[in-house]
Amino acid sequence: MDYKQIASEILEAIGGKENVSAAAHCATRLRLVLKDESLVDEKKLEEIDAVKGTFSTAGQYQIIIGAGTVNNVHREFVQLTGIEEMSKDEVKAEGNKKMNPIQRFVKMLSDIFVPIIPAIVAGGLLMGIHNLLTSEDLFFDGQSIIDVYPQIADLAAMVNTFANAAFVFLPVLIGFSAAKRFGGNAYLGAAMGMIMVHPDLLNGWGYGGAVVDGEIPVWNILGFEIEKIGYQGTVLPVLAAAFILAKVEQFFRRVVPSALDNLLTPLLTIFITGVLTFTVVGPLMRQSGHLVTDGLVFLYETAGFVGGGLFGLLYAPIVITGMHHSFIAVETQLLADIARTGGSFVFPVAAMSNVAQGAAALAVIVVTANAKMKSIASASGISALLGITEPAMFGVNLKLRYPFYAAIIGAGVSSAYVTLMKVLSIALGPAGLPGVIAIRPDSMMHFLIGLAIAFAVSFAMTIVLAKRAAKKEAKAA
Repeated sequence: MDYKQIASEILEAIGGKENVSAAAHCATRLRLVLKDESLVDEKKLEEIDAVKGTFSTAGQYQIIIGAGTVNNVHREFVQLTGIEEMSKDEVKAEGNKKMNPIQRFVKMLSDIFVPIIPAIVAGGLLMGIHNLLTSEDLFFDGQSIIDVYPQIADLAAMVNTFANAAFVFLPVLIGFSAAKRFGGNAYLGAAMGMIMVHPDLLNGWGYGGAVVDGEIPVWNILGFEIEKIGYQGTVLPVLAAAFILAKVEQFFRRVVPSALDNLLTPLLTIFITGVLTFTVVGPLMRQSGHLVTDGLVFLYETAGFVGGGLFGLLYAPIVITGMHHSFIAVETQLLADIARTGGSFVFPVAAMSNVAQGAAALAVIVVTANAKMKSIASASGISALLGITEPAMFGVNLKLRYPFYAAIIGAGVSSAYVTLMKVLSIALGPAGLPGVIAIRPDSMMHFLIGLAIAFAVSFAMTIVLAKRAAKKEAKAA
């Protein structure tokens, strides 16, 4: 490949070097911050053989090139523009300046929750394995696997312990990530999370029962009673605590003499944040979290399959805006409070949407004569079925438009079905075909039927809409 030629063609298509503020690259994409994205010539970009798709998000214009090629193109691109090489984080910071307040808030949630997703996914999928081992009527009539093979009962118990850890100590993970995001010491954030789930406190999941029994333990300090309640399975309280901790720490870093900084700042930060958390912030945020969760569950149960279908229809457009990152916080709360919620209804809808996008991309192979598009559609379509939709959505479906319309129709129909059948997930996982292990055992069959509906409707609708588009083009000619 002539990487310099590719970089030169890309530069010309995006409006020249005067239009580039910053540039970096990740494993597959050239990440640019442009002064004016309206100057981009999409048609020219599409005609470049190395370019497999483009999209704009979070203030960055991203060009999909592919692994092994993008780094070479980026090197030539930097030389042509004369700008300094920047890291992904530096380009993100530059792109953030172009975002509105809502986009910044969503990105903040994304920055906090995305790093802890692997731990939650691991725990959730282990929970799914535990359920497969212990659920009756799944493989044997009236019996579970461990009923039939009691010698693996302790294996199931061990898996359950591994599965619960991430959720029992969720405030520690969130405290670490959130404190870092808010500009505080991540380890102080983790310590605050540990305090909130300390074994000396009443377990947060037993709070409701303790209220009914009137047996809530308290600290009695100078006549003031402070409830000794843990925050297991909560999200909002630890987010608020991490924010306060970061601001308190920043204040003391400024005012405490450097000779005493390492001694007094951590001490005062933890003590003040801890007191505020257990007296004011924690109880208020705990109730707010319950209200948010109960409101979402109420909406899910009240709107029924109509609401689920509408959510599925809108899910892919929401992904385009980047707002879907805010769902991570919602899902985390639903899963952390699974005893009350039963699981997350967001994940099944996301899986329907992803498979629908993959099916639409694969259908393009049938209806297009463009060899480059066939190649992109085949690889990206399979990727979307496995839960990675970015190449299919931006490289194929949005570019041709009609596959995208077909995909959101398929997502809407299938999401209505899984909502009607009360399909819930017990974990975060790959939102596609492999995601079946994250679904409650009693819902797995309906989840698979939903995926089949998403694939069939989207594939068929893509072919139908392609024929209509061809007829319109023929008439116009």
